[in-house]
Amino acid sequence: MPSAAQRTRKVAVVGVSLSDCGRVDTATPYALHAQAARRALADSGLDRSVVDGFASAGLGTLAPVEVAEYLGLRPTWLDSTAVGGSTWEVMAAHAADAIAAGHARAVLLVYGSTARADIRAGRRTSNLSFGARGPLQFEVPYGHTLVAKYAMAARRHMHEYGTTLEQLADIAVQARINAGHNPDAMFREPITIDDVLSGPMIADPFTKLHCCIRSDGGCAVLLAAEEYVPDTAKPPVWVLGSGTAVSHTTMSEWEDFTVSPASASGRAAFARAGVRPSDIDVAELYDAFTYMTLVTLEDLGFCAKGEGGAFAAKGRLTRDGELPTNTDGGGLSACHPGMRGLFLLVEAVRQLRGEAGERQVRKAGGRLPELAVASGTGGWFCSAGTVVLGRG
Repeated sequence: MPSAAQRTRKVAVVGVSLSDCGRVDTATPYALHAQAARRALADSGLDRSVVDGFASAGLGTLAPVEVAEYLGLRPTWLDSTAVGGSTWEVMAAHAADAIAAGHARAVLLVYGSTARADIRAGRRTSNLSFGARGPLQFEVPYGHTLVAKYAMAARRHMHEYGTTLEQLADIAVQARINAGHNPDAMFREPITIDDVLSGPMIADPFTKLHCCIRSDGGCAVLLAAEEYVPDTAKPPVWVLGSGTAVSHTTMSEWEDFTVSPASASGRAAFARAGVRPSDIDVAELYDAFTYMTLVTLEDLGFCAKGEGGAFAAKGRLTRDGELPTNTDGGGLSACHPGMRGLFLLVEAVRQLRGEAGERQVRKAGGRLPELAVASGTGGWFCSAGTVVLGRG
């Protein structure tokens, strides 16, 4: 991504929204895309004619062409990058580059999924792997599921650094505390470390509450060039810097199970934004499993490698903690309809705007947060995208 000095135009997030989320039994994924898109446009105050860029993934044979057609859009800039949960941070980086370079005026990122409703209705079954072709053919026959890959990585961190199950469980507890302040969260009832540890085993060491929930839902984010900001309905949230990285697809090619590609994407994003991890007020991190939160905190530089368990303890990640993290409750408690990375951007923007209601983070003196980071993870730590956002 070009540095700020190289850009021809500044880029802002000017509209964000959620579709109906949680338990949505009567809508199609296309309908959730449309609902989120309409709401994001309304949130921005801009006319849809301004939108000439579109990015989507995960739906349709020719995504994003099918979704754009459903929405009645004819974009001249497209992105269909699909790298799992980090897709949306990577797309946001691409969109910001395109707008800065003058290739687009405004780019709409949209996602929607009925993952939960489809299983309940028998329209699909729960998948244990992403496929059995290519490099994955050497792992799938042995039953190495996606959750097992995360679990194995967590065990390695525990072995290397003495990280405890209680420390991992505390991350789930704090996510639930944050969800308790979010009326839209799917699960809001408080849980304890003992609740997490005593739950049914999914993949050792992960019990049920170490793992993300399954929900329905969608969201949308609209980015636009700086000249459109005076016409928007809300204060802009500026894209200050971003970074992307990949690591591996087969576990045998992962050099270190305790290091995620966020170590590279985060370093680039902070450098390009001209800020340090210690400057960040709010962190929105992909949390399909508790270990993801822990290792991403380390790899983004909020603490040293191996210190994530101790760093995340004592309520540090809650709304009122030193580093409010996954302030909506995250994928562990709020919603997780699949590739959740776009939800991270929505929540980060709402926090910086001061629109988060009961879960709003406040700095000393009641001031709003000024800087946020959204960092998505794809696959089983296969890819990462990190975006630094600033209020101004």
